[in-house]
Order: sequence, then structure tokens, then C-alpha cells
Amino acid sequence: MNQRTAAKELKEGQPRPVYVLYGKDRFRMQEFVAFMTECLLQPDERQLGVVKFNTADAPIEEAVLEAETVPFFVPRKIVIVRDQTLLAAGGKETAKLEHQPDRLLEYLKQPSETSTIVLMVLADKLDERRKLVKRLKDQDALLPFAELQGAELMRWMQRRVQEQRRELAEAAAELLAVRCGGDLQRVAQELDKLCLHAGPDGRIAPDHVEALTEATVDEDVFALVDAITALEAGKAIAIYRALLLRREEPIKIAALLARQFRIMLQIKELDGQQYGQQQIAAQLGLHPYAVKLAAEKSRRFARGVLAAHLAKLAELDYQMKTGRLDKALGLELFLLEICAQGHDVGIRT
Repeated sequence: MNQRTAAKELKEGQPRPVYVLYGKDRFRMQEFVAFMTECLLQPDERQLGVVKFNTADAPIEEAVLEAETVPFFVPRKIVIVRDQTLLAAGGKETAKLEHQPDRLLEYLKQPSETSTIVLMVLADKLDERRKLVKRLKDQDALLPFAELQGAELMRWMQRRVQEQRRELAEAAAELLAVRCGGDLQRVAQELDKLCLHAGPDGRIAPDHVEALTEATVDEDVFALVDAITALEAGKAIAIYRALLLRREEPIKIAALLARQFRIMLQIKELDGQQYGQQQIAAQLGLHPYAVKLAAEKSRRFARGVLAAHLAKLAELDYQMKTGRLDKALGLELFLLEICAQGHDVGIRT
């Protein structure tokens, strides 16, 4: 089953007896449950019509019994079961209660016509070795919620903004995706804030995202690479000291800096093999916009220079972790050195 099919059935008032929601995207799982509630119950029916359980403190047979019980004063019941032990991969080991999954298996043979069970599995994967998971899969009850990426995330963002009668510039959407990553709840909160700022029929531009959302450490390190690329030692040191003021560890900054150089080196290698930006993004597991920015910077470095920077950072990491060098000072000297020697060691200008 896919989300489009499930939504169509719910709109037509034809819910299935059981749904199993699972995956990384908990935000859209919650949205789906809210959508189901709106489709199947009137506002004044929801207090009695929605019953919640958690397999951490209630056995699954209690939820099954609730589903079998005829609803009072409402036409239908939605029984929501939060689960991390019964169906989740690796969940059995952490279970504190003894569950009787056979009770749910029996229920599936003749489910109630007035109840819908929604199992919200708070795990990325289901344990497909379990008999219950296999049965639910055979009944097409599984509904995965993977994190949105690339074009899918862009479309989701555009829809949310359009629902609020605003416009979202493509560059603004890409920047927000980089800042928020795959955290859809944070993306939604930031979009709602930006929509409020833009006002009815307003347009959200990249500078709005820059001004109203918090930059990530990765983004600040990216700016640090920008300064290094431009051989602006003063700017590089200012960015670095600002990171220190935010209590970021020099070892962490060095690791993120090494990651950026490594990404640029990988991009150069893949670009040399005629890979397109979308292919590179998929290969490296990065957002296409991040690849686009890194590709622009990588053109200013020779492969040997990037490899040399990585080697120096590896040595610096060793010296900082073994106490042979003051961490804050060591990384600052490294930044000054590569900015001072930039043209000599092969930065492409």
C-alpha cells in the first residue's frame, strides 16, 4: 500500500481494518493519523472515537480488545498503538511486557467493521522475520514513511507554502533543505514562520531564510571553506573564532572541515567520470543543492591540494587528540597556513 492509495480510500470512507505506519519520518506519520481522524470522525466524535495505547506499558491484547468492543455514541473507533517492541526490528530485546501477538493474528481473520487499528511503529524498519509482520504484509497493511529527499522534499515544501497562499523561491527552498536536513518537523515550523513573515500572497526569498533561520555548524564550516578558497585569512579566522564562542569543539570543526574537503575531492573524481550533479548527490548521499555549492568550490582546488589538506587535517587531528598541540591554536595555525600558501600550493583562480 502507498500513501496515495490509503488517502483515496480514507476520503471515500473505506478504511482498512489495520494500518502499520513505520519509517524515519515521524512528522508525516502524525499527519496521516490526523488526516485519517478528519476523514472518519466528526470534530465532536473525536474525544470518544480515538483511543490510544503504547506497547511499552500496555499489552497488544488490550488494544485488540478495545477494537473488538462496539463503540459508544460514535459510529467508529480509531485505535492508535504506538509501538517500539512488537513489530520493530530489534524491538523484542527491549520489550518490558509480555505481548500475545497471536491475539492480533486472530483478530485479523475477522476484524471489527467499526474499528480501525493504527500501529505507529517508531522504528526505521520492521522485523520481517516475525509471523505478525508477515501476515500484515500479506494483507497490504504496511505503509512506509521514508524521509523525503530531493525533488519530493521540494514539492512537499511548495505545497505547504501554497496552502498558506505564499510563494517559495526555489533557491530559498534549497537553502532551507540544507539547513534543516531531513527533519520535516523543523522544516514545517520554519516554513510556517517564514510564511507568517511574508504575509498573504507574499514571496519567501533566500535572504528571508538566511535572516530568519539558524545556520548549522556545517553551513558555518562551509563559509569557512569559502574564506579559505578566497584566501581571506581574516574572514576565516573570524568565522572560526565565532564557532569557538558558540562552544564548538576544535576537533569537531576540524572533522567537519575535513568532510568538506573530502566531499570536494569526491566530486572532482566523480565529475571526471562524467557523473551529473544528481548522480553525484545520490552517490554521496547528499542534497543536490549542497553538491552544487561544493562543486563550485572544488573547481578552485587541484586534486593534489585537497588531498594535501586532508593529510594535514589527519595529522592535526592526531596531535590534538594526543595533547601534543593546543586544540584551538593548532586549528587556527592550520587555517592561517593554508590561506597564506593558497596560491603557492595550487588553488585554481
